[in-house]
Amino acid sequence: MSTNSPNLLSRLSLALASFFSILSRPGFAADVERLRREGWPAPAAPAAVAPVVAPVAPVSPAAPVAAPPALIPQPQLAPETAALQLLGLLQREARFIDFVQEDVQAYGDAEIGAAARVVHEGCRKVLREHFTFEPVRAEAEGSLLTLQPGFDAAAVRVTGHVVGQPPFTGTLGHRGWRATEIRLPKLGQGHDASVLAQAEVEL
Repeated sequence: MSTNSPNLLSRLSLALASFFSILSRPGFAADVERLRREGWPAPAAPAAVAPVVAPVAPVSPAAPVAAPPALIPQPQLAPETAALQLLGLLQREARFIDFVQEDVQAYGDAEIGAAARVVHEGCRKVLREHFTFEPVRAEAEGSLLTLQPGFDAAAVRVTGHVVGQPPFTGTLGHRGWRATEIRLPKLGQGHDASVLAQAEVEL
């Protein structure tokens, strides 16, 4: 496994790509949860395998040998491209990157609050146009519920004093969110998704 540390943009793209994969792929989310609990597994020592020689059937000189069918690659949208798309949409509608990159220490709470309201409205517009969400749990927050054995650990995180095995009885602190539909726009040929916001030159 490579020990080179990725740069900030690569880590941001990876985080957003993992976010969408966790929302849309329960198996991937379970692997991430297991990795957080148990850590990266140590590489297993390769086992010695005796070579197996398969018998070769004689081939008649007159019999034609069929060539294996060629595999046709299917175009897929890379997860980091989808993450960059989302960042570009948030920047366009909410000036999200400008807001996060700004050093707000010199501004007062009222000024930050006014700017945050604009960013909030733009981010909300992007989410409503390009995603559909539903709660992971249907119960009201603050209600008492019991998690039976075999509950989906990728969708429900147990916190607090966790001892023993389920069933667990506790209070629902957050209902969670699940993305049920993603409607990111299709990219044109040759579009550079890493350009999140074009530089503006006024003439």
